[in-house]
Amino acid sequence: MARPLKIAFLISGRGSNMDKLLDLCAARPDQLEAVLVAADRPAAGLARAAARNIATRILTPADFGGRRPGQEQALLEAIKAARADWVFLAGYMAILSAELLDQLAGRVINIHPSLLPHFKGLDTHQRALAAGHRQHGLSVHMVTAGMDEGPIILQAAVPVDDADTPDRLASRVLAAEHLCYPAVLAALADRHLSLDQGVVWHPAAQLPDPAAAGLLWLSKGPRAAEDHG
Repeated sequence: MARPLKIAFLISGRGSNMDKLLDLCAARPDQLEAVLVAADRPAAGLARAAARNIATRILTPADFGGRRPGQEQALLEAIKAARADWVFLAGYMAILSAELLDQLAGRVINIHPSLLPHFKGLDTHQRALAAGHRQHGLSVHMVTAGMDEGPIILQAAVPVDDADTPDRLASRVLAAEHLCYPAVLAALADRHLSLDQGVVWHPAAQLPDPAAAGLLWLSKGPRAAEDHG
């Protein structure tokens, strides 16, 4: 039997996506082990992780004289010491350098609140409404040096209502994130998703039912469509 995948999480705030991923790790101890939650600033999610007896670290640039390279080196050392197989970003607001990502060898995953390539960066809900989009949503993607440019693993669309405000739309997108991000981690645990040679989904991978989740559609990454139709 394969050993559990060791997962590290990076957060900058409340870590609500982290909570859902930690719930999955707790439910599947034979497949998943949460080994580290690290933050680049004081973050509410750290206390919740510690309450689950998960190792936590706070590593701010100020701890290293305001130098981001020193902070990233300490972060990398913490991830390696935890022997993490994968790093999941859950509201981590710092942009990871190419040097750090090279050291982590394509094992970093992020969730972004838009249908990439639309609305990279911040304020995605406000920008989607201002642009008059009728669909918004989320993207789970591999992290590369380009901001929000890594290969898409999974996307889900959320309908935009005429009465939506940025906060109202954000709430619905976040609810969809809480379904889709654990689905990606579960697929990795089940060996139904491979990211070693690009995004490849196994036909048996289980995803949330779009209608039941209030979503318009789910889209797997490009290699999945190419390989499995």
